[in-house]
Amino acid sequence: MSQPDTLVLQLSLPRERLDRHLATLLPGVSRATIQRLIIDGRIKVDGSLVKPTHPPHTGEVVTILWPAPRAAEAQAQDIPLEVLFEDEDLIVINKPAELVVHPSAGHDDGTIVNALLHHCAGQLSGVGGVERPGIVHRLDLGTSGCLVVAKNDRTHIALTEKFQLRQVEKFYQAIVCGALDPAVGDIRANLARHPTRRQQIAVVPAGRFARTTYQRLERLPGSAFVEAKLHTGRTHQIRVHFQHIGFPVFGDEVYGKAASKRLTELTGITAARQMLHARRLAFRHPRNGRFCEFDAPLPPDFREVLAGLRDFAARTETP
Repeated sequence: MSQPDTLVLQLSLPRERLDRHLATLLPGVSRATIQRLIIDGRIKVDGSLVKPTHPPHTGEVVTILWPAPRAAEAQAQDIPLEVLFEDEDLIVINKPAELVVHPSAGHDDGTIVNALLHHCAGQLSGVGGVERPGIVHRLDLGTSGCLVVAKNDRTHIALTEKFQLRQVEKFYQAIVCGALDPAVGDIRANLARHPTRRQQIAVVPAGRFARTTYQRLERLPGSAFVEAKLHTGRTHQIRVHFQHIGFPVFGDEVYGKAASKRLTELTGITAARQMLHARRLAFRHPRNGRFCEFDAPLPPDFREVLAGLRDFAARTETP
């Protein structure tokens, strides 16, 4: 039987529910999973059984006894991975843009999880459940770059807490449509589900706080090469934030289709996917506290689009 993990609650929230609050503290675990663990008696507060509706109080000690990992429904598949770092606790990979992170509707296999099950031979955290073993955070389909995965439950909980407390540095590089001005910026715009298009995210004043800072690395024809730092980790954050300020990510079919079409008409350059890459990830290792930095080189398709735009600029310069 696995050893229990503990969390000390930092807030008193008389109008909140324990299951909902724990879901915010443990982003890699669904609220439904937390409810099931509470009902099964695997989550206790100060040693006592509680209901999912229990209101959190400052100083309460929540004990979580994770169930033994079950045989994963996802099957191991021998899919090549570009490993940037690996030890007994975690693995960092350079995710290809064309792979989704975990199985979902329409993506039953061929995912990062399937590849990890083969590569790690069962040494993955079970906190995320049978469909998401080891998954602490995600990158969208169409986004490439640094992804960290936990190989045991304690590392999963520790990394989840680091993401929650914003102790993980996340830098992205992107090509955006339009002559991005100013050259540096600080985007603070709350995000939530779009009120009518529920598969999309939108800037909503009553949404969750989200902050992205950026600097322009290079001017390009009708576009710009930028680096962005995520200070929060909301779904589709960079894509929606850059759309919000009028410079959507090139190739983004959801948030930048019209602008991408105009850029292609101007330059003849097309982007087969959104030009967004998680370039750098940095955090202190959960076991030894050592500061770790991981850098994922730009993939060939990104470099090809960047080179095409630079070549177009060279060909159209006024003598």
